[in-house]
Amino acid sequence: MLFKNRVDAGQRLANLLQPYANRPDVTVVALPRGGVPVAAEVANALSAPLDILIVRKLGIPGFRETAMGSIASGNFLYFNQDLIRRLAITPEEIDVVVQHEQEELRRREQVYRDDLTPLDLRDRIVILVDDGLATGATIQVAIEAVKQQRPRKLIVAVPVADREVCDSVGTAVDRIICAETPQPFYAVGLWYEEFAQTSDDEVRSLLNQGKHRSLETVSHPQ
Repeated sequence: MLFKNRVDAGQRLANLLQPYANRPDVTVVALPRGGVPVAAEVANALSAPLDILIVRKLGIPGFRETAMGSIASGNFLYFNQDLIRRLAITPEEIDVVVQHEQEELRRREQVYRDDLTPLDLRDRIVILVDDGLATGATIQVAIEAVKQQRPRKLIVAVPVADREVCDSVGTAVDRIICAETPQPFYAVGLWYEEFAQTSDDEVRSLLNQGKHRSLETVSHPQ
């Protein structure tokens, strides 16, 4: 075990991000749900606002675990066109899946955010945080979604990752920080003593705390 829990992982990750502490141009963005407790510790240590980016897989009809694409907050859409052509998935089938996942994404946005609006990431230093990288598929979609908002700098930071995945993801961003890259890797949860599922209530509470910190930063700039 490398970490006691996600809070411990976030605190240790935050130590590697201290050059970004107390800067008014930094925003921490978490991937819910598991990435939120990690990112909350990072945001707190850096005195930075916290936001979330929801990513949903677009599963192949009849085989939902296999992704033909993804959607993310901010109306981001990605399709694996080669896979869609190879499996002869029709536009009508795609529309059904997209509509279903968009409804679920909107539901989660409402559950997590309530009346909190997304933070503006344009010209910001964005630190994108998850609890670990196994395949990198989710973080790659999140990276492209964040890039659409034109941040000045994009950093990916995770407590633990597969070494090759860390290197691969790093080519798509300005900087990547993988605190630990144990081999063989197998799965993210193996490196946590406690890896219980993060609840919707916990995500909502941590996001509210992070957004209030954003308002305080605006009112009392560093």
